Amino acid sequence: QVQLVESGGGSVQPGGSLRLSCKASGSIFSIESMAWYRWVPGKQRDLVAQITSDGTVNYADSVKGRFTISRDNAKTTVYLQMNNLEPEDTAVYSCNLREWRSGPVEYWGKGTQVTVSS
Repeated sequence: QVQLVESGGGSVQPGGSLRLSCKASGSIFSIESMAWYRWVPGKQRDLVAQITSDGTVNYADSVKGRFTISRDNAKTTVYLQMNNLEPEDTAVYSCNLREWRSGPVEYWGKGTQVTVSS
């Protein structure tokens, strides 16, 4: 069992910044990747940023140049630095972890709300 706990969400004005954190704990076997997704009611869940075990990063086109995903040395905590936030970034941001445990397994955090408004 793996638990993911996110923090760092909140309300900010357009152009502001937030830094999200996701800490993984529990029986972690072998992490393949960690990522941030976001969801808005009435819309699909979108991948925002992902970092793989070898350090490869991927970003949604809408956040390139504004968001940065990173991880700690233990590779069990990931961060999402969000700069120059826009109202369109408003969403629930959820942490995702994928690992190998006799097959691919993934876990989700409960999510943290990010609201960007004037």
